[in-house]
Order: sequence, then structure tokens, then C-alpha cells
Amino acid sequence: MQTGNVTTPFGRRPMTLALVKGQLATANIKAGKTVDKWKVYRSACEARALLGLRDRALAVLNALLSFYPEQELSEDRNLVVFPSNAQLSIRSNGIAGTTLRENLALLVDAGLIHRNDSPNGKRYARKGSDGEIETAYGFSLAPLLARAEELALMAHQVAEESRQLRITKERITIARRNVRKLITAAVEEGAPGNWQAVESALVGAIARIKLAKTVEAFEACLDELNLLNEEAVNLLEIQLNPQNSDTNDSEIRRHIQNSNTESLNELEPRSEKEQGETTVPKPNRGTEPIKAFPLGMVLRACPQISDYAVGGTISHWRELMAAAVVVRTMLGVSPSAYQDACETMGPENAAVAMACVLERAQHITSAGGYLRDLTRRSEKGEFSLGPMLMALLRAHDPQRQQSA
Repeated sequence: MQTGNVTTPFGRRPMTLALVKGQLATANIKAGKTVDKWKVYRSACEARALLGLRDRALAVLNALLSFYPEQELSEDRNLVVFPSNAQLSIRSNGIAGTTLRENLALLVDAGLIHRNDSPNGKRYARKGSDGEIETAYGFSLAPLLARAEELALMAHQVAEESRQLRITKERITIARRNVRKLITAAVEEGAPGNWQAVESALVGAIARIKLAKTVEAFEACLDELNLLNEEAVNLLEIQLNPQNSDTNDSEIRRHIQNSNTESLNELEPRSEKEQGETTVPKPNRGTEPIKAFPLGMVLRACPQISDYAVGGTISHWRELMAAAVVVRTMLGVSPSAYQDACETMGPENAAVAMACVLERAQHITSAGGYLRDLTRRSEKGEFSLGPMLMALLRAHDPQRQQSA
């Protein structure tokens, strides 16, 4: 056989640029390089999802490796194996001929083996006068040797993603349980509030968990449950706080409904509130400040804030707070308005609020007036960042918004 378009027992398969690139890579294997053939095989098995391989293709690869007589693949040895289809089928647990050819093609396309074709399309070896193999035609295992480190890294990546997925699912289970306990306690104790709305939000979140497939999708579900938990806790704190005992039922219902809204319109102040803000006496800040949310969640909801950070990335809360100061100046928010927000909400939550204002800047007439209104509502226990972050998360994820 030749290295271009050839007619072989496997059918006509064109030589692609990807295959050429792979063959050039194997031609530059470091002198003296060796690797345990079964270790690299295990790496390929663990990375099969990234390689696009199925179990039968790996069974065929196992069979090919069994025809290599040494334990280690070595650069200074012949790396071509030349079993017949009948022999391969037997060692591949009796795979039928057509299926065998399909899976051999998959291994070639994945860059794990190369065809080393003979002039007549047969697989065989020619030995020299000393009895050693001089030339062999069949399947070269050189790509496994050349890509040993790459395959190990791919296997590690798959394992890490699996670990992260397992941890995220565990956290989702705990978050679901916590929200359920809060709802049950509130209903049994007769705590005022629209707990049916909280229950509906929980049912919706659970439904989205069932549809999640990737780590990112599960993390988005975890974010939603964490926000719902924060909202339930804040609602209960409002009921238990003596300073807010005069809050009427309509205010409580509005607070819970905000947790499930798709829009930020009700969170924005009226235009008359945005103009000519006057200073009002601060009430006693004896209440617990709004809890800070996970930084990763904030950055997914408010990606624009990263543009104002040093280096264009944010990995710590202090970097978010520094970027928020830059945004405050850019949006024309007075230092006193931002200082009031920091004192009322806490510096982390004030930075989050500023990031949210930045995301909605085109819909806000006066950023300073808007922030002052949020600060006043926070002091009264009428505002939480949870609904705002949830709305922004959904706005940046249309698919999730449709399923909500």
C-alpha cells in the first residue's frame, strides 16, 4: 500500500493533513525514549472521551499491543505489529471483520496508531540474515510512544473534571437539603412570607439539575441553589430581627417575588429618585450585613467588571473591590454614595452592587442615585443582591432563561 489514496482491505481512506502531521511528529521521537505500553494504554482508556473512542476501539488497541513482544515501547526497536485480521479478531474478543476495520480506522483517526503499508497491502515482516526484523508492514505503535506525555495529561484532565463534577454534585445535594430544611422550618413555625414561591423556585432549580450534563451546567445550578438559600435565610432574618418586626406581609411577598424575577426593572429606582439625592439620617445598623456571594458566581453574572481590573482578570475579592472603585469613578458615582454602600452592605457586597450597576448602566439614568436607592433599601431589609445576580446570570445564559 501507499501513503496516499489507496485501496486496501480496509477500503479507500484519504490521507488527511492531520494524519500527515501525526506521522511527522512520530518521526521526531527523542532518541532512547521508552514507555510502558500498558501505562500509555491506560492513559488512552481514561482519555477516551477526549479522543473520541469507544470501548471496542480500545479493545482493538489492547489486542495490537499484545502483539508487541516487549513490555516497553522503545524508540530503538521495531514498533510495527503485523497481525492478520483473524488474529486481531480473536484477541479483540471475537469482533466481526467489519467492526474490526471500523475501529482500526478510529484508532488511526485518533492518532494512536499509523498504518505502515506494504506494496501489496498485506501485513508481514522481513527478517535480515541475523534473524532480526529488518522491515515490517502493518500498524505502527510509534504514536503511542510519541504522545505518551500528552495522553497522560489528557487522562489527568478527564480525572480532574470527574472529580470536580463529583464535588459539585455533592454541594448541590447539600444546598438542596439546606433550602428544603429552611422551607420546612418556616412553614412549620408559621413564619410569614410567600414560601410557596420559594418552593416553586426550588422545584424549578431541581428540574434544571436533571437536564445538566457538563460541569459548567452543574455549577450554574449550584449558583442558583446558593442564591435561593441566601434569599430564604435573608427572609427569615427579616422576620426574626426586632427592628423589622413592623414589616407588613406585602413587603415580605415582594421580597420573595424578587427572588424569582427574570427582570431587573423592579430593582431600579424611579427617575425622581435618581435626581437630586438628598442625605437622610442613617438608621441603626445593628442588623447583619448582606452575605457575600461566591466570587466565581459574581464574575459570571457581571463579566464586564473584569475589564477594569489590573491585567483584565479578577481572581480575588480585593481585585474586585479595586475594580469597583475604578467603575465608580467612570460612572460618576460620588465617593460618599459608594462609602455609604460599603458601610451598609459591606465592602465586598458594595463592589458586587457596583459590578451589577455596570452591567445595567445603559438602562440607568443616574448610577449614583441608583446606588443610593439600593443602599437605603438594604438598610430597611427590602433589598438583597441575590435576585439581581440571578437575573444577570439568566440574562447571560439564554438557554437557561428559556428553561426557567
